[in-house]
Amino acid sequence: MFSSALKSFTSNISSNYSLSPHPTSYSGPWKIYDAKKKSTGKAASVFVFEKKSLEPQGGASLGGRANASALKRAHEEVVERLKKEASSLARLRHPSILELAEPVEETRGGGLMFATEPVTASLAGLLQEKDEQEKAGGVGGRRSRYVVEESDGQKRRRELEIDELEIQKGLLQIAKGLEFLHESAGLVHANMTPEAIFVNAKSDWKISGLGFSSPPENSTKPTSATPIALSEVLHYDPRLPRHVQLNLDYSSPDFVVDGNVTPAADMFSLGLLIIALYNSPHRSPLEFNGSQSSYKRAFSSSSSVPTKSNNFMSSQPLPKDVTNGVLDRLITRRPAQRLDAREFQQAQYFDNILVSTIRFLDSLPAKTPNEKSQFMRGLPRILSQFPKSVLEKKVLPALLEEMKDRELLALVLQNVFKIITTLTSGKRAFTEKVIPRLREIFLSGPPTSKGAAAPERDSLKEAGLMILLENMAIAVENSSGKEFKDNILPILQHALESPTHSVVDAALRTLPFVLPIIDFSTIKNELFPVIATVFAKTSSMGIKIRGLEALKTLCGGGPEEQEIQGDGLTGVVETPKPSSNVSILDKYTIQEKVVPLLKGIKTKEPAVMMAALDVFKAIGSQVDADFLAMDILPILWQFSLGPLLNLPQFQAYMALIKSLSSRVENEQTRKLQELGASNATVSTSRNEFMSFGGVGGTNGTDATNGDGEAGFEALVRGGNANTSSGTDMLGGDSWANAPASASPSSVLPSRPSAHRGRSSNNASPAATFSWSTPPPPMSPPTNLSAPQGGASRTITPDNTLSSLNSSFPALTPLNPSISNIGSFSPPQQARPSMGMSMNSMSSINTNLSTPTYTTQSSSLDWSKATAPAFNPWGNTGTNSSTTGLSNFSIAPPPSQPQQQSNVYSGFSIAPPPATGSNTFSIAPPPRTGAQTGDMSTLGGSGIAMSTRMAQNQNQQRPVQLQQTQQTQNWGGGSDSLI
Repeated sequence: MFSSALKSFTSNISSNYSLSPHPTSYSGPWKIYDAKKKSTGKAASVFVFEKKSLEPQGGASLGGRANASALKRAHEEVVERLKKEASSLARLRHPSILELAEPVEETRGGGLMFATEPVTASLAGLLQEKDEQEKAGGVGGRRSRYVVEESDGQKRRRELEIDELEIQKGLLQIAKGLEFLHESAGLVHANMTPEAIFVNAKSDWKISGLGFSSPPENSTKPTSATPIALSEVLHYDPRLPRHVQLNLDYSSPDFVVDGNVTPAADMFSLGLLIIALYNSPHRSPLEFNGSQSSYKRAFSSSSSVPTKSNNFMSSQPLPKDVTNGVLDRLITRRPAQRLDAREFQQAQYFDNILVSTIRFLDSLPAKTPNEKSQFMRGLPRILSQFPKSVLEKKVLPALLEEMKDRELLALVLQNVFKIITTLTSGKRAFTEKVIPRLREIFLSGPPTSKGAAAPERDSLKEAGLMILLENMAIAVENSSGKEFKDNILPILQHALESPTHSVVDAALRTLPFVLPIIDFSTIKNELFPVIATVFAKTSSMGIKIRGLEALKTLCGGGPEEQEIQGDGLTGVVETPKPSSNVSILDKYTIQEKVVPLLKGIKTKEPAVMMAALDVFKAIGSQVDADFLAMDILPILWQFSLGPLLNLPQFQAYMALIKSLSSRVENEQTRKLQELGASNATVSTSRNEFMSFGGVGGTNGTDATNGDGEAGFEALVRGGNANTSSGTDMLGGDSWANAPASASPSSVLPSRPSAHRGRSSNNASPAATFSWSTPPPPMSPPTNLSAPQGGASRTITPDNTLSSLNSSFPALTPLNPSISNIGSFSPPQQARPSMGMSMNSMSSINTNLSTPTYTTQSSSLDWSKATAPAFNPWGNTGTNSSTTGLSNFSIAPPPSQPQQQSNVYSGFSIAPPPATGSNTFSIAPPPRTGAQTGDMSTLGGSGIAMSTRMAQNQNQQRPVQLQQTQQTQNWGGGSDSLI
């Protein structure tokens, strides 16, 4: 329906403006639409008159066909009068006259349209709404008709208040407008009613409705307005709507009774309007329904007209200042006794601080700089006394207009932020009015190119910027995240880059308020780089410290803990409030960006060091434990040893170092425990890595021998080196035919001397082995090394003999039945790690009367040499898994001469007296000088024993060997006792 109505408007206004879908208010014959100019987006109000609104109700024409032409002429007169209303606005320019934006245009349907400054409603509409609210029982009784839709789709009520100050302010503005009409324009309004007054978006009252305006009688001032014919305009035409005719309820008796058009008539109408503002319902106390006779009858008696004696016919008490000095000087029968517009403004009714402030604010552009400055300094003391609607719509816009004066910028901003904190709708006011002005003031100006000289400092502008930074919390509270990012954050970055240290300091102090409203990406990519640059390049100690405080905030550090005041004897333990420890920056940025900044600090001033300590406290809970250990703790140690720190400051550093170190220890311990639980791997001791293989390049053969493998074979066999196979020392099978089943478990355990760690002075007593039948002479191998495929660890003893020229005499068993066991001859050459191998002694039969010998060949398994389970000299425990060597003991004979040569003698193997024993013992004979032997270089599938002879007086140490089922390799062939 509305779209079809708009299509009938063939005017520039309909094509150049975007109109709201529905009227926002009404005034007389006009429908008022909110509008915006398409080219500029500037707000406006469009007044639309539809000619069909003049038709009588029900479409019936009063008076029949004969009066049709007269009605048509009446309609044309109404249209001409409405055109005059709009055209009069075009000729009059005054702050109290409604400002015309687009001249009146005719529409295709015969209607009218014109555009003005944005208006909220007419005064008549506001009074009607107030009547409805009071009738419904308060402001919240019914929904307001003045509801507008915001750009985000939200609907809100227009905050329209008609309180005492609003009335006083509005009446002053109307009086100024009338003064202009009467004295400057030479006009009489002639229809001063609530519908002729509009309230604009700034809550200013504006005069309109000049359709009945006329020059006063006997006026000599030039004017283009045509005089009105009172007889015609006072005639009430019932065929026309009442709102297009002169309203007798607000008319002066000068018009109706005397027939005079004078400026005093407007002042009488102003008095009736004042009564309507305080009356309930808010209407004129006179109601005549357009009847001139009723009007004249009422004014024929003083009892039927408003006077001071009847409270001016108001149903509500009137303020004393209104009754005395205002209404009694306006509602009078004689025009000469009335106040004119100028005198009205000087009435006692307007003599209060708030009205005076409004009046001074209206005339502020004409004041001197000193007066303006003094006014701005005193304004904060009375701002709280103003109604909120006046602050938002009157005071705040006036102050924002003065921000263009740099001399007043700081003072104006102080008042602006105070107003924002006072308003309940401060967020909307700050977003719509303050933010655009802030951008215009602080971000305007030509951009500076690279290499160009920096612009000169503007101390006045910086003073205003300081006020904004000090009130940043208010700006954050009244802005959305996007609004702050787009409009306020650039100003903050501009402040951070200022060459003035005080401005930078104030900007850094705003971070605790700013960070929560900005998203992480903006902080990391836009704000943090600026802060890092300021911190790295500043030459001011104060900015360096303030920068560290900013970094602490970015890393999640909370406010400083307040020290408990008092002597501590109250008995009350105060629990510190928990502080937020949520980092703003991510872990990567902290580790890669923040920590290098801290590490690069050159100054050792205690204030800087302690500020850095606070940053490290915040970082400590944000980064990984390994980063703490390898990167942060070294920096903390370096800072803690600063030469200027006192004892409490050093202790503060040590407390943090201990705390972070404890965290590293706990996390690493837990990690290793979890790793050990999931992967049951045997730990490796360092002794297992202390074995070393043979000298490289010899390939397991002594290079000094010169004969290679053939020479070694000839050496140990004593026969032809070209023989491919041979027998062992005891006449057993050849080596080549030895069974391949020899396993590491058949090796007699031994303990390598490299791991015992004792010298020859602490060696065991010398042991001599005697056998009844000496074996063939045998030389030890030139070098014993691990075979291919064996264990990777080797052991090099540290106390082996450099040369060994000892012989090994025969070992004689204690049991006489064992008589055919040969003895060993001494080796032919001495090696640093000389030894005797027992490789083939296995399956020893407990029946020793008829011993049987079998020959076995065995490979050397060096990996078992170091195991304690295979070392009888280092382990006296019982190995239940081994068998063999049963019921035998090795013990010295009762008397045996001490051998002074480098041989073991005087030891025999004999079964113990009791059966079932699984151990045999080795003990030196009871002599005065015993020989000590060092058993070392144990490995492979045999035991290599190197001896070092030393004298040890009165030393005797029995050694028990664990029974093992294995073969004994004594440097040559394999002998097995069956």
